[in-house]
Amino acid sequence: MQKTVLLFRHAKSDWHASYDHDHNRPLNSRGKRAAQAMGRWLAKTGPLPELILCSTAVRARSTCILASRSGTWTENVTFKKELYYAAPQNLLKYLQKTADNLQTVMLIGHQPTWSITAELLSNQKIACFPTASMIRIDLNIETWKNAAAGTGNVVWQQLPKKLPKEYYNSRTSVGIAPAGK
Repeated sequence: MQKTVLLFRHAKSDWHASYDHDHNRPLNSRGKRAAQAMGRWLAKTGPLPELILCSTAVRARSTCILASRSGTWTENVTFKKELYYAAPQNLLKYLQKTADNLQTVMLIGHQPTWSITAELLSNQKIACFPTASMIRIDLNIETWKNAAAGTGNVVWQQLPKKLPKEYYNSRTSVGIAPAGK
């Protein structure tokens, strides 16, 4: 038996947009297209997440919504403010609390936590983790409570710039308001 973790870094944000706090920084147009393309790619490649835990930062929420709608995957999303500044050990705690009937969990959030968590779980060096990229780690565990350092192996890492152009062909636009508005 194994469990699968998908770590998905938020897509490219818009540093020139008007926002009052970093938490409310939106995606730029390139980021929106990349999030949608990654959603379509995961829908074709799999595995699809049965549960998504996502930072409440606008750029992470937007990435989640755009990717999942474009890929037509799960509606089982929990937005957690704690993932905005989470430490890798906190991510392990969230995984350890996951229901064992779920096989695949996706975490959507921020650097440097995502690459450090991937390295922690897999004992493998992650050279880069650009925006909108995703890493699949299969954990050699039967129950989520055993999720720990060194229990996993990186199966793949996908970067949006490495996707075939076909994943960028279909475009949809979804607006995301800042949290609490």
